[in-house]
Amino acid sequence: MISIELISSITAISRDDWDNLFGRNYPFTRYDFLLALEQGGSLGPQRGWVPQYAVARDTDNVIVAAMPWFKKTHSYGEYFFDWVFAEAYERYGFQYYPKLINAIPFTPCSGPRIGLADDYRASDVVPLIEAELTKQHDVSNLQCLYVTPELSKTLANDGWWQRFDIQFLWQNRDYRSFDDFLAVLVSRKRKSIRKERRQVTEQGVTMKALAGDELDEVFWQQFTRFYQRTYLKRSGHGGYLTPETLNLWGKHLADNIVVFAAYREQQLVAASLCFKSKDTLYGRYWGCIEELEFLHFEACYYQGIEYCIVHGLTYFDAGAQGEHKLHRGFEPVLREGFYRFMPSPLNEAVEQFCGQERAAIQEHISTLAGVVPFKNKA
Repeated sequence: MISIELISSITAISRDDWDNLFGRNYPFTRYDFLLALEQGGSLGPQRGWVPQYAVARDTDNVIVAAMPWFKKTHSYGEYFFDWVFAEAYERYGFQYYPKLINAIPFTPCSGPRIGLADDYRASDVVPLIEAELTKQHDVSNLQCLYVTPELSKTLANDGWWQRFDIQFLWQNRDYRSFDDFLAVLVSRKRKSIRKERRQVTEQGVTMKALAGDELDEVFWQQFTRFYQRTYLKRSGHGGYLTPETLNLWGKHLADNIVVFAAYREQQLVAASLCFKSKDTLYGRYWGCIEELEFLHFEACYYQGIEYCIVHGLTYFDAGAQGEHKLHRGFEPVLREGFYRFMPSPLNEAVEQFCGQERAAIQEHISTLAGVVPFKNKA
């Protein structure tokens, strides 16, 4: 017999219990990653992200599964956009918020969304967690975003509605150097990338790859300023992450952090904050204090590609959206989200929309795959 408990803070269980279920490879489900979001004030009612971590225990009170769920009063910071559903609910006089999502806040990276003990499967516990969530919370829908194929199969078999998103992933095909990678691109793209990198250097910029343990308090103060400035310019607010969260990541997740820092006249002028697992580099946050041509591409794409080649990483996931990545050696990949809507007169229309959207996205990714800039397309 499995019992389900919903907890409002990850501190209600131990670091070892949580990390033993998820492992410590994928950085975004690590206990310290989520704890920093909480303790740094990036989550909470005032932020519209209220933790409702689901914990499953066996008859001996041993934790056998966990899922990070959040009660949401808006749709910001998710990236698997559902504004069309929210607008439809509002148009017809229904309440869309709150909702519950199984996701990593502000982190649209595909990965594990459920941690399981040995001999347990997602199909053993997900229906029980779903029942407890809907028992304790009056919500319009539940969402599992950027899931792995294993959880995808469980949710699909249980009748959740599937949606697709397109992202762009760089893959290391045993390249020995950045020039080795460039050699597989068509001539026009190869010349364009070389020109962009050269122009960054000609502006007096020096790039450095910094490991997490090389980042001091001064760096985090500077990066926070860059990050907030960039968000303010792009979105009109100072970003989703507080300075406290960034500092806590720096202290407790140094082994997962890589930064590509840009210096001009010995002063830090921009930086790209990445996380890494054993085989993947994840580009996450970027900021600058000085607008320099092509510096964003250098810090957020080319430095990451070079890092993966040098350190033998297989993938570079440079973040959500951005078809411009396609022209820089990234390839289109499908990501999955799953939705369970509570009974509503709109359910039939929502389900139909999901089906039509899947077909359109599959057609679009086929088109994108046909224009990847490699000399010999698979």
